[in-house]
Amino acid sequence: MTAQRDAIETPEKETPAPARRRPPVVLIVLSIAGLIGIVFGVQRLLWARTHVSTDDAQVEGSVVPALARVGGYVAEVAVKENQSVPAGGLLVRLDDHEQRARLAQAEADYAGALAAVGDKGRTGQTEAQLAAARAQVSQAEANATRARSDVQRYTPLAERGVVSRQQLDNARAAADAADAALLAARKQVLAAQAGWQGASARLQAAQAARDQAALQLGYTQITAPVTGVVSRKNVELGQFVQPGQATMSVVPLDDIYVVANLKETDIANVRVGDDVEIDVDSYPGHAVRGRVDSLSPATGAKFSLLPPDNATGNYTHVVQRIPVRIRVVGPVDPQRPLRPGMSVQITITTRAH
Repeated sequence: MTAQRDAIETPEKETPAPARRRPPVVLIVLSIAGLIGIVFGVQRLLWARTHVSTDDAQVEGSVVPALARVGGYVAEVAVKENQSVPAGGLLVRLDDHEQRARLAQAEADYAGALAAVGDKGRTGQTEAQLAAARAQVSQAEANATRARSDVQRYTPLAERGVVSRQQLDNARAAADAADAALLAARKQVLAAQAGWQGASARLQAAQAARDQAALQLGYTQITAPVTGVVSRKNVELGQFVQPGQATMSVVPLDDIYVVANLKETDIANVRVGDDVEIDVDSYPGHAVRGRVDSLSPATGAKFSLLPPDNATGNYTHVVQRIPVRIRVVGPVDPQRPLRPGMSVQITITTRAH
């Protein structure tokens, strides 16, 4: 009886419901990471279809040497290293005493030649001789004409006995003498013309020598060939320089371009005029805009000292690179100038072709 009462008073224990299992945190993280990776991969794939990028690129520019055209001792060095100079600005001045002496001698020779020929209303010596010879020809022609007229007039008179035979002979002799004088006068004109032509040639030679001496004097001042910045100055005061020797170089910072060496597998869609983004290593976060200017007709290896020859049997497939020239078209910050030799990373936006 007691056992039955205990059984009635003791409630039955409820069976607990099974706990709901949650996915592990690691699985959630991996799923999210995988989804992000897929999205990123798709974006990169789409981006790669219209973009070509490489860090095998650098800034290039002209390095113009300032050469000495004449030899001489350096009398003045007017600039310093890394100094900005305008086109035509004085860089180096050589001692010019010898060139000035040559110019003075050439000017004296030119003045003498000019006096012989004459110029601008002034009658020269040879020109006066030619004029005198031509006047003598005119006089001789008049004398010859008069003498021939006398012979023609005396001939019928001598046949009728009006004048003596001696008078006719004298008239004929005078005509022959007048013809001979005319011939001599004409030869004098030819000689005077030859003298004038020779003097004219000497005048031209003297003028050329004077101009050459003036050029040599001007060459003693070595000027900047372009506007830019002085670099690699290797000349000092008192140094003797030879003709053709480079005294320094001038780098024009406004004539800058980029050469990017693209893989041959990346240039299929690259065309002239494609937009380019240029990231300069020296100025992170300050990109410069550019545009594809041209593509090299050959790979860079073909211009090397020893170009590869694949016909030897020892062949290894190597992806070659094609130099691409990029013109800078975007504004360049004067505080962040592009200098030849700087490393850059370029990204070309291509178009489907």
